[in-house]
Amino acid sequence: MAEQGGHGVSGQIDFAADKTATILKLAIPTVFAMLMQSSVNVVDDVYFRHLPDQLVASNAQSALQPSLILVWLFGGSLGAISVGTQAITARRFAEGKYHAAGGVLSNAVWFTFVGGIVTCVAAYLLIPVILAKLIPSPDVRAIAESYTHWRLFAFVSMSMTQAVKGFFDGIGRTTYHFVASFVMNVANIVLCWVFIFGHLGAHAMGPEGAGFSAFISTWIGLVVMLVYVYFHRGSFLPVRWSNISRPLTWDMVKLSFPAAIATIVMMFGFALFTKIVNVLDAGSLEAKNGAATTNIIQIMMLTFTACIAFGTSTATLVSQSLGRKEPEEAARYGWASVRLGLIVFGAVGLLEGLVLREPVISIFAATPGVREAMHEPMMLVGVVTPLISIALILSEALFGAGSTKFVAAAQFLLVFGILVPGAWIVGLKLHVGLNGIWISACCYAVLAATVMALKFRSGDWKQIRL
Repeated sequence: MAEQGGHGVSGQIDFAADKTATILKLAIPTVFAMLMQSSVNVVDDVYFRHLPDQLVASNAQSALQPSLILVWLFGGSLGAISVGTQAITARRFAEGKYHAAGGVLSNAVWFTFVGGIVTCVAAYLLIPVILAKLIPSPDVRAIAESYTHWRLFAFVSMSMTQAVKGFFDGIGRTTYHFVASFVMNVANIVLCWVFIFGHLGAHAMGPEGAGFSAFISTWIGLVVMLVYVYFHRGSFLPVRWSNISRPLTWDMVKLSFPAAIATIVMMFGFALFTKIVNVLDAGSLEAKNGAATTNIIQIMMLTFTACIAFGTSTATLVSQSLGRKEPEEAARYGWASVRLGLIVFGAVGLLEGLVLREPVISIFAATPGVREAMHEPMMLVGVVTPLISIALILSEALFGAGSTKFVAAAQFLLVFGILVPGAWIVGLKLHVGLNGIWISACCYAVLAATVMALKFRSGDWKQIRL
């Protein structure tokens, strides 16, 4: 009996190790790819810190976060088609229907091309109006408008890249987006150096140069992804007009639409969150609270992006397992990813929020006022980072299973029931200030982790058919 028990424990350990190895094989390239993609925005933040005029530097950092919120509000919601692309591709790939998987890619690319043009026009008309509501300072608002003017022209490339990424994630080729993100990020670093500060004979564009550089870089990234599509044209036959199917596109849109709504909800929520922060800076010459919040979000976005990358890999494994009619295997992949995320992001949160907090802040903060404002919120977010990883990983896993409506509804209730009113009440009405605003964000993270864990544990997502 003792031998049987020992063998059982050993078998469980080997099984868990196998799951962890599979997750890491897919996740590591995805983590680095998404980190480099997010680094495009972090590079802007760091470069703004080194602008010659410190007041302009603080205002530029304050303008960056609402600008990025709008970029993701429009471009990110369209790019949510990658959720449906990945989920359906993974099912068809697991079923051995490679040409059907290629048809998913064809429809996703066509949809994002046409949708990107429409979104660009809508954003051109609406972004100035929205920024006028979000940013009270004319100086900060002018920087935001000049920056987003260029970023909106990248909506086509941004969303098409996400569509192609969804396809390759679905078949487990996560290294391709890593290569594209690396090339894109290197290009952005060089172009920002040239156009923000006016090197190599270029005109010094200041903060606007960062938007221009990001615009060019995203198109470079798309070209790299399309080269990989070309290399796989024989196996999946994606470049065929006969692939374009209105019913298939509609199925992808139906599956992705809740994910797009979740993105819109998150962006509106963070826009209101940022607006509440900006109230603290009303009447001040320096937007230190806005700049501090931008810096914190940019730092934590690297962590959040890595969490989402783990979740994206989990979504692929969940989708493929369901495609093979192995729902229990799908559940085991989800929980294995959560355990891995708790270990990895627990360590990351400890480093960012406590051990290396001072060095990290010094990289981003342009003035002593911004540096001081960042201290306690950084510690708070670092503490809840492991729970944030649970929320993001399981959200992506549920997306992969097709449970997109639940995630969208939960995000709506959490953002407008906890995050925004909590920030307003604790931060402004109770006069706790910036720390109170970030306390509400931590409460939101705790509840999001709880809700997603309970939903995934229920297992009702195993019955969804795509």
